[in-house]
Amino acid sequence: MDKDKFDFLINGEKLSIEFGELAKSANGSVLLRYRDNVLLVTATMNDPRPGIDFFPLIVDFEEKLYARGKIPGGFFRREGRPSSQAILSARLIDRTLRPLFPEGFVNEVAIVILPLAVDLTCPLDWLAVVGANAALSLSDIPFNGQVAASNIAYVDNEMIVNPTYEQLDNSDFDLLVSGSKDGVVMIEAEGQEIDEDLMYKAIEKSQEINIDIMNNLDSFINKHGKDNVEFNYEFNESIYSELSSALKDQLKDVYKKDSTKSEKEDEIKEIINSYVESKNSEETYDNEIDQLKADVFRSITLDEKIRVDGRNFDQIRDLSGSVDLIPKVHGSGLFTRGETQVLSLVTLGSSRDYQRLDTLTPLEEKRFMLHYNFPPYSVGEARPMRSPGRREIGHGQLAEKALAQVLPDTDEFPYAIRIVAECLQSNGSTSMGTVCSATLALMDAGVPIKKPVAGISVGMISDNDKYDVMLDIQGIEDHYGDMDFKVAGTDTGITAIQLDIKKKFISMEVVRKALDIAQKGRSDILQTIDSVLPNPRESLKPDAPRISKYQIDVDKIGLLIGPGGKTIKGISEESGAVIDINDDGVVSVASEDGDSMELALEKIKLLTKEIKEGEIYTGKVVSIRDFGAFIELTPSKDGLLHISEIENKRVENVEDVLQIGDQVEVKVKGVTPDGKISLSRKALLKD
Repeated sequence: MDKDKFDFLINGEKLSIEFGELAKSANGSVLLRYRDNVLLVTATMNDPRPGIDFFPLIVDFEEKLYARGKIPGGFFRREGRPSSQAILSARLIDRTLRPLFPEGFVNEVAIVILPLAVDLTCPLDWLAVVGANAALSLSDIPFNGQVAASNIAYVDNEMIVNPTYEQLDNSDFDLLVSGSKDGVVMIEAEGQEIDEDLMYKAIEKSQEINIDIMNNLDSFINKHGKDNVEFNYEFNESIYSELSSALKDQLKDVYKKDSTKSEKEDEIKEIINSYVESKNSEETYDNEIDQLKADVFRSITLDEKIRVDGRNFDQIRDLSGSVDLIPKVHGSGLFTRGETQVLSLVTLGSSRDYQRLDTLTPLEEKRFMLHYNFPPYSVGEARPMRSPGRREIGHGQLAEKALAQVLPDTDEFPYAIRIVAECLQSNGSTSMGTVCSATLALMDAGVPIKKPVAGISVGMISDNDKYDVMLDIQGIEDHYGDMDFKVAGTDTGITAIQLDIKKKFISMEVVRKALDIAQKGRSDILQTIDSVLPNPRESLKPDAPRISKYQIDVDKIGLLIGPGGKTIKGISEESGAVIDINDDGVVSVASEDGDSMELALEKIKLLTKEIKEGEIYTGKVVSIRDFGAFIELTPSKDGLLHISEIENKRVENVEDVLQIGDQVEVKVKGVTPDGKISLSRKALLKD
């Protein structure tokens, strides 16, 4: 294997791909350099496992903190389970690559992305897609590439290709598009209520960059790429023909029935089992049966121009919603669309509840978290409950992106916000149901969101140049269809997009139609949300914590904290409130009891108050000297009441008038530049 290196420019930035030196036991491997980022990407293939009937693609994005010059936290000081960000990156790459493997291919393929160095200037997901494409295209693994990805931001009315993190912070949207030379393969986007026309133009721009990347790589891949290995797809045309003759009409009748998802599944299972038992054969028909069910379903849609549940192609299933279902929680919302039902529950907390992050991005903490759960009972299955998988994390992140755009700033609403979405029943697009139920729950909690957000999924059935686009796809339309195009947004524009496909690509014409029909669906759902709860509640629930903020001078932070944190701990213990201090001097006080919060605030204000000339205080005598008495004005400030300022007449002995512990009203006579305070009692006495 000859070592080789290839450089080309992407929007003026150099991308270098090195081949033939590292990880040579893999079927394909490349080293990518972009700015000061270095990624090693490998592609490896095993023989198929006996009896396997699906394509076991594995994608791992390995986060090693040495890449950013950091030692991991925790007792073991080494990386543990992948972070949510690493899982999302791996899932994005999986969604890009999976449609491009040939039908019937069941060999196990593993793609590993190992960042060796990151400069924390820009996201690396698009670069990882380019690397995975190169590793696969140079290998002998069957792959219908090429594919590339690019990131688009929009700052000051200008589209920026592969932006930095700083540019993304100021961008109206963050869009990543994967595409082949024929069309779009995958989309991931979030934005601040983006108009459909602008989003479409950005997708076009991204696809232009993708094609440029692939054109640059052509000569390098043609020079070093291996011939693909051959594989066998076990599909018996004779058995399929026999099955079709016997079962096609029966299956078509069941699909067209006005019945529930589970009723149709049970009836189809009974028809197929009866046929298999009648054959009394040891042969298996799994591939052929699944293909027949897909073909029957698709023919109903494409040829007869009807959907199996009788809806029009732009019609949404029955909608309903409700709020304030669960006591004690800080907000709850239930959303039902057909047989899909999601319950979302909101918890509010202080800044101590922010999620701390340890990843290969500059982000150190998260204020807003949305966690999505998909229990087996939601699809009528009995199996053990497990920790969240990649699908759960991906769907939760999509809904989180959609809602993050409308959340109030921390200055307006100083709370950590967590939403947990429990999918109670599933028949298509629970992620978009999560967006809708979470919107209701946020408003029920009294979170002053800018606008309600709704989400809807658009599907497609296609055959060569013939296709139909469908609004609000149910489970069977997702399973046997070619596209799941999820769009969330407000009545003004798009806040999140996620596109997954099963065919090799979709055209820009399909993208345009999907955006347009999704806009109509969003509008219908927003009307339902408005009928349930038109605006966020004006007050928080009784069990929600109360948070107040108070600004102190930065030089008073140490005073408030005290030696070893003694002062702030003391205030917290006495009041029962949770107190946090930012580096800019903003103090957050949180408590479920309003009196506790007020007590803590009073003590903080008193402790950090700037004492000014002319102010009047009632203070305690804490020390007596021959020349006067020291009066405690605040817990951190004493002032001197000179013996000549105690009475309107001459005082021979301070203790003739004052005793330690006495409360005395005094006026601030002056404050020196070094903070010494002189007081007068005489100024407040009558002549």
